[in-house]
Amino acid sequence: MSERVANWAGNVVFGARRVHRPSSVDEVRSLIASGGPLRVLGSGHSFNRMADTTGDLVSLAGLPRVVSVAPDRESVRVDGGIRYGDLAVALEKEGLALHNTASLPHISVAGAVATATHGSGVRNANLASVVSGLEFIDGTGSLVTLNRDNPDLAGAVVGLGALGVVTALTLDVLPAFELRQYVYDNVPRASISGHLPEMMADGYSVSLFTDWTGLDANMAWLKRAEPMSGDWFGASPADGPRHPVPGMPAQNSTDQSGELGPWHTRLPHFRMEFTPSAGAELQSEWHMAASDGLAAIDAVASIRTQVASVLQVCEIRAIAADRLWLSPNYQRDSIALHFTWIADTDAVLPVVAEVERVLAPLNPRPHWGKIFTMAPASLRAAYPRFRDFQDLVRRYDPAGIFRNEWLNAILG
Repeated sequence: MSERVANWAGNVVFGARRVHRPSSVDEVRSLIASGGPLRVLGSGHSFNRMADTTGDLVSLAGLPRVVSVAPDRESVRVDGGIRYGDLAVALEKEGLALHNTASLPHISVAGAVATATHGSGVRNANLASVVSGLEFIDGTGSLVTLNRDNPDLAGAVVGLGALGVVTALTLDVLPAFELRQYVYDNVPRASISGHLPEMMADGYSVSLFTDWTGLDANMAWLKRAEPMSGDWFGASPADGPRHPVPGMPAQNSTDQSGELGPWHTRLPHFRMEFTPSAGAELQSEWHMAASDGLAAIDAVASIRTQVASVLQVCEIRAIAADRLWLSPNYQRDSIALHFTWIADTDAVLPVVAEVERVLAPLNPRPHWGKIFTMAPASLRAAYPRFRDFQDLVRRYDPAGIFRNEWLNAILG
């Protein structure tokens, strides 16, 4: 009998015949050799059907944990099932760090990389940008190892699970560092209009949060090494800890006291030891060129009543450019608008389409793992190297072992 498995939010129940939890790379290879369709399920923190399949699902959570620091201490090799929170603790013990993290430390490294997940910071590229090596079992059952000397790596890193099952990754690391985190309330719209680039650059990582019930932003979260005092662009220091989503307990959030702390306890918004929410939400996100950041905010402001009617919170972040073919930040510094919606698909989808309509003149690129309604042809046109990616998929998965309905629509 098939096992009922849903994503983290519960809005997608996977149609898989079986769920496999291999404990070795050899078991992964055997599963692929038995034929498809086959898709990999990471930590389940996707909101569309990219991981769905009518065949079998594979979870890599049972693979032996690997955290192998290179002799030069400039990179670390990890297994395909490790989560960022667990990796961060292991790196901190070695006196090392990643350049950035996502909001959630609970997500898997391989899944986050495959979808170009990111944090914030005008000088920080997304999480996939530090992948210097990729190991995966392709559709022919072969173990493929790519590094930066191989031109395929730039296409394979943000791979949407289309090339194979990622069993290991090598990531750039740097010496461990400390940061402070501050939260400010009520960021005036006039400040955003007049100083958005300066605001987003005023810290190692900066996020603005708004519920779109007004034009001001509700909060700003700043992660930086330097101490702060007084107001910030007209916003006042918060009088206590905050959670990004209104009504959620602040104890789930990382320290906001302004005290120095290890990088992995400040860069995520949420603490590893707590579930950040009950998953009763849907999410969407679109990336625009950083130079169009204010125009994107203005566009959403023009429909803010509709947006606010189904919104929990919207986060505005900055991401540096990279060279990964299917990254939303490919060759452009970006501003991303992330929407945490209520858990009502029927009510949310028309608003998603309306957000895409008003953002369309700004050439938005959606986050691959979240909810969007953009036509596949428009998606393909947004990526200059998309044809090259299609060729890559045909080469590494000639029989379509890793295809599903979602991927077929994207790839054409």
